[in-house]
Amino acid sequence: MNNIVAIVGRPNVGKSTLFNRLIQRREAIVDSVSGVTRDRNYGKSEWNGKEFSVIDTGGYVRGSDDVFEGEIRKQVELAIDEADVIIFVVDVEEGITPMDDAVAKLLRKVTKPVLLAVNKVDNSMREKDAVEFYNLGLGEYFTFASISGSGTGDLLDALIDAFPVKPEPTQEEVVLPRFCVVGRPNAGKSSFINALIGEDRYIVTDIAGTTRDSIDTKFDRFGFEFNLVDTAGIRRKAKVKEDLEFYSVMRSVRAIEHSDVCILIIDATRGFEGQDQNIFWLAEKNRKGVVILVNKWDLVEKDTMSTRDYETKIREQLQPFTDVPILFVSALTKQRLLKALEETVKVYENRSQRISTSKFNDYMLKLIENHPPPALKGKYVKIKYCMQLPTPTPQFVFFANMPQYVKEAYKRFLENKIRENWDFSGVPIDIYIREK
Repeated sequence: MNNIVAIVGRPNVGKSTLFNRLIQRREAIVDSVSGVTRDRNYGKSEWNGKEFSVIDTGGYVRGSDDVFEGEIRKQVELAIDEADVIIFVVDVEEGITPMDDAVAKLLRKVTKPVLLAVNKVDNSMREKDAVEFYNLGLGEYFTFASISGSGTGDLLDALIDAFPVKPEPTQEEVVLPRFCVVGRPNAGKSSFINALIGEDRYIVTDIAGTTRDSIDTKFDRFGFEFNLVDTAGIRRKAKVKEDLEFYSVMRSVRAIEHSDVCILIIDATRGFEGQDQNIFWLAEKNRKGVVILVNKWDLVEKDTMSTRDYETKIREQLQPFTDVPILFVSALTKQRLLKALEETVKVYENRSQRISTSKFNDYMLKLIENHPPPALKGKYVKIKYCMQLPTPTPQFVFFANMPQYVKEAYKRFLENKIRENWDFSGVPIDIYIREK
């Protein structure tokens, strides 16, 4: 499981620029999942062979000094709660401001590693100016320039060293698959878990969760054992109004990276909204299995076409990854809850299935012969061999004489044909074209 890094600090110190540099994209919104506001983003990064998740908490302060303090406190506390390491960004040009002091006061109380990063240090004179940041009481600092990238290597080296040592998983944790329940606040995650637990208590045992609010519930049903990870602890942040959605994303990041399959619960009375889509794409980006449960279906006025219409609208918003199970349930009346778990188990098995190379070649090569990649610039691509890679998630490689001429549309065609012949419902698939 990846570590989570939160970038905190007052506005306009270069947090988003540092975030963009870490995820190696020019704009934070590109190939990252936005939070409630445009400046709150989630992305993946890697340094020296170690992957980690990055969360940008920028642009959250508006209004008077009182609002400054209140907003900073709420946002930084949320980041501290979920992150393994915190990067506190300050600006050497402006020096220590009262807002920096407010953030530093919170960070001095935490036990998690805090890296003080002084931005906009691009010459020796500013190196000397950075000395004043010792006054924040956070120990050593790292100087860097987020625009040019100068100094970020040293900061990242220290970041990797600061990650906590993950305990070796027990044999039970290795064997049992993990299904996490995620979704926006008040979608019915707690009710879903409680309905399952209240139905057959004798097969449920509580296991201490790895995060403060998560509880693993061990189930033994359908002749299949698994851990159901409840992330409903988000209710503890009920007093946080405008920041509740942001906390939802942070909690989902942690839960998704723990899991094999994500059970995304949406509120039928509100529809498949932007926050639901963000969480869905978090799961897809992390290559997890996904099952969508439309909860509170008993509260929706229905006609004979309601279910079909509702499902069609959701699939339109999921494109191009539309091969996802969608079930209509009610945690209150316990309608179709066990069916939902059965479907989740099926998605887990789909994610774990392996196709023999001979069967895969027999089917795919005949299909490719009848529908070869379109010629480009007079070049004809020939695919002679293909196989499934020995990876935890379904990945397939096709060996071609000129892989550079195989476009994304043809990869999508191959993926669709694989899904037609083998059941990979709810599971992201990766297609690679390599030179033979």
